[in-house]
Amino acid sequence: MAVLFKMSVALGFFVGLMVLSLASSAKFDELFQPGWAMDHFIYEGDLLRLKLDNYSGAGFASKSKYLFGKVTTQIKLVEGDSAGTVTAYYMSSDGPNHNEFDFEFLGNTTGEPYLVQTNVYVNGVGNREQRMNLWFDPTKDFHSYSILWNERQVLFLVDETPIRVHTNMEHKGIPFPKDQAMGIYSSIWNADDWATQGGLVKTDWSHAPFVASYKGFEIDACECPVSVVADENAKKCSSSGQKRFWWDEPTMSELSLHQSHQLLWVRANHLVYDYCSDTARFPVMPVECEHHRH
Repeated sequence: MAVLFKMSVALGFFVGLMVLSLASSAKFDELFQPGWAMDHFIYEGDLLRLKLDNYSGAGFASKSKYLFGKVTTQIKLVEGDSAGTVTAYYMSSDGPNHNEFDFEFLGNTTGEPYLVQTNVYVNGVGNREQRMNLWFDPTKDFHSYSILWNERQVLFLVDETPIRVHTNMEHKGIPFPKDQAMGIYSSIWNADDWATQGGLVKTDWSHAPFVASYKGFEIDACECPVSVVADENAKKCSSSGQKRFWWDEPTMSELSLHQSHQLLWVRANHLVYDYCSDTARFPVMPVECEHHRH
């Protein structure tokens, strides 16, 4: 589960008819605010750096919450020996029955690959972890990490390549996150009790501070006022009549053929753990695993 902090703004690009448009790409402080440890924030022009030392990590949250759309941030992960550290980037609603979509980047010793863990919580229930390595070194340059969310699917993307899709299977009796507005969060923190090789490798504080860098904050989503009840937000953020949102277009309801091939390639070459295959942990296969293409 992504621990600690949450992201923000409004709609898509013009595609035919009257698809509503209000794409947003902005500087950090226009969309986000520090959540904790402000003295561990470093601002360098358009770059934001969060640092972790043996005193504290740091985290930020979006100023608004959103229902459906796409959020993207470019991140350069901790260089060198990052064992024991976790950099998390995720969306989450509030409360015990919350929904959540996680990217968690699990640090490692120098020369060993970063692992990217994704997870999906629906109505407070998670335990849907997948882990993979990447086809590049995420510490050498910035790469884009995105979550696309509509009523049909949740899509995790790295440099626009899908690495996971969580499909709406409500017709099979499987709950899907579609009625709770979510904030956008990121944080860096010490998790050496589990993050690297199951907690066997601890954080080496002689290498601190550990620094994660951010830029290119983009939010193309439906903003939900806090004062508005969930049902009204759902109506506000769904297409009806002449009001059309890009995320409700038919092309957004499932992966394209090219995206399907990309996902197959990622799973074949980079997936190292899938909860659906963990029979020791789940002697009875989770029901969504029987149907999901993720």
